[in-house]
Formats: sequence, structure tokens, C-alpha cells
Amino acid sequence: MEPEWMAWTLPTALFFIGIAIILAAMTLWQVASPTVERRGPPPMVTTRGDRLFIGL
Repeated sequence: MEPEWMAWTLPTALFFIGIAIILAAMTLWQVASPTVERRGPPPMVTTRGDRLFIGL
């Protein structure tokens, strides 16, 4: 029997491409303007990248 592989449909590919673009943009933003930690509604100090990860 052949193994079943994940079907890479267009929506699936666009989703992962979108995440890759967001991560690349966040990297460039971090290089251009280093982040400042801040305290949000949950009582914890987060960076821009932390908030993106929590949001995803």
C-alpha cells in the first residue's frame, strides 16, 4: 500500500505562505525597530513576537 500524503490544496498552501510572509515581515520590523517589552491585559510582559505567537 502507498502511504497517504497530506493534500496540499491551494487554501492550505496560502495559509502557510501567509504565515511565512508574516514571520519574514516581523523579522525585518525587529531589525529596523527593536521591540520594547510591555505589559498587556493578561498580567505578563510580552514582546511583539510573543503577541504574534499568542494571536496565532
